[in-house]
Amino acid sequence: MSEMESSSSPNQVEVRDEQRLEELGYKQELRRDWSVMHNFGVSFSIISVITGITTLFETGLTVGGPAVMSVGWIIVSFFTMFVGLGMAEITSSVPSAGGPYFWAAMLAPKKHSAFLSWVTGWFNLLGQVAVTTGISFGLAGLVATTATISGSFEVTAGKEVGIYAAILVSHALLNTFGVHILKYLNNTSIILHSLGVGCFAIAVLAKAPIHQSAKFVFAKFYDGTGDPGWSVRASPEYVAVCGILMSQYTITGFDASAHLSEETKNAAWSSPIGVLMSISCSAVFGFFLILALLFSIQDFDRTVNSEYSQPVVQILVDIFGKDGAIVLMTLVIICVWHCGLFSMTSNSRMMFSFARDGALPHFFHKVDARFRSPIRTIWLAAFLSFCLALPSLGSSVAFTAATSIATIGLYISYTIPIVIVFLWPQHFKKGPFDMKKFSRPVGLVAILWVGFITVAFCLPTANPVNSQTLNYTSVAVGIVALWAFGSWIFWAKHWFHGPIRQIQAEQAGIPIDEPGALEEAEAEGKLEKFNIGDEKQA
Repeated sequence: MSEMESSSSPNQVEVRDEQRLEELGYKQELRRDWSVMHNFGVSFSIISVITGITTLFETGLTVGGPAVMSVGWIIVSFFTMFVGLGMAEITSSVPSAGGPYFWAAMLAPKKHSAFLSWVTGWFNLLGQVAVTTGISFGLAGLVATTATISGSFEVTAGKEVGIYAAILVSHALLNTFGVHILKYLNNTSIILHSLGVGCFAIAVLAKAPIHQSAKFVFAKFYDGTGDPGWSVRASPEYVAVCGILMSQYTITGFDASAHLSEETKNAAWSSPIGVLMSISCSAVFGFFLILALLFSIQDFDRTVNSEYSQPVVQILVDIFGKDGAIVLMTLVIICVWHCGLFSMTSNSRMMFSFARDGALPHFFHKVDARFRSPIRTIWLAAFLSFCLALPSLGSSVAFTAATSIATIGLYISYTIPIVIVFLWPQHFKKGPFDMKKFSRPVGLVAILWVGFITVAFCLPTANPVNSQTLNYTSVAVGIVALWAFGSWIFWAKHWFHGPIRQIQAEQAGIPIDEPGALEEAEAEGKLEKFNIGDEKQA
C-alpha cells in the first residue's frame, strides 16, 4: 500500500470507496463500516475449520484414513491458496458485493459477458445456499447428537428438522434486525474460531491418556468404503483422491470477503487481504485441529464405528467422559452457529446483488431504510436453505450430494472469472493488489486444480454402487448446469443484460426502484440500452 493510501483520512477512504463503486455503475446503498478484520472475520467464520472437520471427520476416517486427512489437508490448502490469490487480485480490481458473477461480467468480452455473468451467478448462488444448508443442518445434527450423550433424548427426523428450522430463524432474525451488532458478533466469532479452537485442540492433546504415533497420523491408510473397498476395486490412489473432500469442503466460503466489499472500508485492499488471511489462517488452525484429534484417538475401530455416529464425539467421550464431552461439544456448537450466521450474511448479500441486476425478481432488490440490510433476500436465503435440507431427512446420500454441490458449485463460480482473466487479460485493469508476472501461472494452477476436484468429487465412494450409495453429486452439478445454460438459451438471453448501471438511470430521472421502469425507459428511448461490456469498450 502506498504512503498516500495508508495515510488517508477515514473520510477520504470512504469517498474513494464510493467513487470506485460509482465507476462500476452503482450507488452506495449498504452501510460501509466494516474494517479489514471484520471482513476477514466473516470469511474465517464461514470457512470455520471446526465445522467442516467435525461434520466430515467420519468421511475422512473411512475414505483414506488418517494419512489422507493429514497429508491431504496440506495439499488442499496449498492449491486452494492459488484459487484465493486469483480471487484476491480480481476483487482488488472490482470490489463489488456481486463477487464472482459481477467479475465475470466486467472482465469478459462484450459478446460473452452477460452469459458468463449469468452462469457464474447461478453456480455461486446455489452453491451458497447449499453451504448454508450444510452448515446449519450439520449444526442441527451436532445439537441432536450431543443431547444423546448423557440422557434419554432420542433423535428423530421431526426433532432434527425442528432444531434446523430454529437455527435458520435465529440467523435470519439477527441478520434482519441486528445488522449493527453483526460486526461485534464477528469479533466474537474470530475469537471462538482462533483462541477457542486452539484451546479445544490443546485440551484434547493434553488430556488424552495415550497418543497415536506419527506413523499412524501421517501414514495409516484405511479403506472403509465397502467390502471390498475401492482400494481393491480401483486403487488406493482412487480412495485418497476421494478422501480429500473433507479438506476441500472445509476451506470453502472465502468469497464472503468479496460479497462484503461494498460494506468494507478501503475495499480494494481490505477485501483481497480478507480472502488470503481467511485461507491461510484456516489452513494453520485446521491442520492443528486435525493433528490434535488424530493423535488423540484412543481406539481406532471404536472411533470409526462410534455408537454416537460421530467420531469426534467418541474421541471426546473417550478422553473427557460424557460430561466433559458435552462441554466441549457445546463450544463446537457455538462455533458452528456463528459459521451459519455469517454464511447467511454472505448468501443474502449475493442474492441482493443478483436481484439488483435483474437475475432474481426485482422484489428482492430492496434495502430496508431503517436497518440498512437486504431483509427480503435474508429470508429468501433462509427459506431456500430450509427447502434444500428437506430431501436429506430420509437419505444421508442426498445430504452428502447437497454438501458436494456446495463445494463444486462454489469453486466453479470462483474459477470462471479466473478463466476469463487468463483467456482475455486485455479486459483486466488491475487494482492495488497485483501479482504482476505471476498472475497467469497462478491462474492456470487454480483452473487445473478446480477442474481436478470437480471430477474427483463426482466419483462414487461406497461399494457396491446402488440407489442408496450412488454419489449423486454429478446429478446435482448437472441440474445446476442444465438450469444455468437452459434458462439462458430459452429466455434469459432475451432480457438479462448483466449488472445494471443504477447511477446512469437515476441521473436520467428513471425511478429505478419501480419494477419495470428501467426496461420501459429503454423501450421508449429515454435511456440508451446498454450491455455490460459498454464500460470497457469506452
